[in-house]
Amino acid sequence: MNEETLLACSTFPEIETARRIAQQLVTENLAACANIIPAVESIYRWQDTVENAQETLVFFKTTTSRYAAFQDRLRSLHPYEVPEIICLRIADGLPEYLLWVSAGCSPK
Repeated sequence: MNEETLLACSTFPEIETARRIAQQLVTENLAACANIIPAVESIYRWQDTVENAQETLVFFKTTTSRYAAFQDRLRSLHPYEVPEIICLRIADGLPEYLLWVSAGCSPK
């Protein structure tokens, strides 16, 4: 395996937006998979006010070689002014699954 698998996370204001953007990123081979968690409660500070919101969380699987394009595209599609886009490196996993992620992120 010559590149790392990444787990990228982002929150969305509602499930419809999360589905639409996840579908787009997978269609464009920027992510191999997106897992949508429909209801999370977020408490955060925004513009000096503590906010509380119901959001949808999405876990995306992508690769190091596609991450910059993934991040740029997600940011361009995302409705938030400053979207949560964080990324974690996968230290280990089922080799066949990691190869599947790599294949799913290969430009066609």
